[in-house]
Amino acid sequence: MNLPKTVGVISLGCSKNRVDSEMLLGQLQAEGIQPVSDPAQAELIVVNTCGFIQPAKEESIDAIFEMARYKETGCCKVLLVTGCLSQRYPQALYDEMPEVDGFLGVANYGRVMEAVRSACAGQRPLLTGEGERFLHCGRVLTTPPYSAYVKISDGCDNRCAYCAIPLIRGPYRSRPYEDILGECRRLIRGGVSEITLIAQDTSRYGSDFPEKKLLLPDMLRAIDAMEGIHWVRVLYCYPDTVDQRLLDTIAALPHACKYLDLPLQHIHGDLLKKMNRRGSPEYIRQLIQMCRQRDILVRTTMILGFPGETDAQFQELLSFVKEARFARLGAFTFSPEEGTPAAEMPHQVPEAVKRARLDQLMLLQQEISLELNQARVGTVCQVLVEGFQDGRYVGRSSLEAPEVDGVVAFTARQKLTPGQYVSVRITEADAYDLYGGAI
Repeated sequence: MNLPKTVGVISLGCSKNRVDSEMLLGQLQAEGIQPVSDPAQAELIVVNTCGFIQPAKEESIDAIFEMARYKETGCCKVLLVTGCLSQRYPQALYDEMPEVDGFLGVANYGRVMEAVRSACAGQRPLLTGEGERFLHCGRVLTTPPYSAYVKISDGCDNRCAYCAIPLIRGPYRSRPYEDILGECRRLIRGGVSEITLIAQDTSRYGSDFPEKKLLLPDMLRAIDAMEGIHWVRVLYCYPDTVDQRLLDTIAALPHACKYLDLPLQHIHGDLLKKMNRRGSPEYIRQLIQMCRQRDILVRTTMILGFPGETDAQFQELLSFVKEARFARLGAFTFSPEEGTPAAEMPHQVPEAVKRARLDQLMLLQQEISLELNQARVGTVCQVLVEGFQDGRYVGRSSLEAPEVDGVVAFTARQKLTPGQYVSVRITEADAYDLYGGAI
């Protein structure tokens, strides 16, 4: 079989997976295999899977079977499966999915052409061993051309009791500092003005280097000084590795978004210990106060229905959310993942109770979010233009991260193009989005 001429990539899960998919596309394009947006037109289809929690695994499996149908209804000659699910269950997928022509794990993205050639030769490669985590290759951005994610590490050492990521991605490894800065410079030269730094734990960056000299604050300062950068944002920080130096750096740098993604998961001390989360409830409250003192917006996530969570502990979480008044809060119900300590813990909470708690928390957060958004009415913010729909331009301020937060919808007398930055006066607000007019 000749090599495919076109490729379609289905990227599932987090933005870290998206970066891996963009690296895959970069390697394939370098070999003359051109990306297409319609999988029906792709001779090669790659499904980059997520295996974090059960719903994500189910979505990945559904996507694999859906893409396999293009072997009959489309142009597909080769179907590859990559990412977390193939890393976690390589042999089971290999045995149970004969429709798939090859599998790559999370450390084998650099072997994608090897897998393609092997599959075209009639073999079924299964490449899930240890390999190179940080590739030196081009990227094909799947984000808008003015915005990009940059991955600064891989793996995780936190070993939260509920999380399978260390089982899939292995121990924490920081990406070489100069590699990151070099990629940022290339992206900015290519027209990117917003960079979002991502990892399983961004605030731990550099702690595994022998001398621990170059840490996240140093990286932020270096990116902030690059000509052409407009916003640099940090996602996925771990509370006990966020310190005063990092917060002071974010507060001081002109291009650093005053925004911190800080997954807390809970506030009750006993549950935090059972989750194997470091940092006491007192420290968490202190950290939030430190952010407030520097006008840094905090986004967080919570887990509902962790094994043994009582009604009283849930009520304490609700009280904490009322007290903290997070501008951004997401939540999910506990999913017992095989191989994790939490999956074997006693006193598993019934699904109906988990769902009821999730609904109650999100209703509370909706009220808080509405009040905080309404407090922004009358203010002026700089907005990155992203598109036009329903008679209004749509964009984000520095306080809205791409894909996960709300938007700013606004009118403007002049014609605007995506990637521009304009000043907008906020005139209305709902629980998630803001509305206004360009000034």
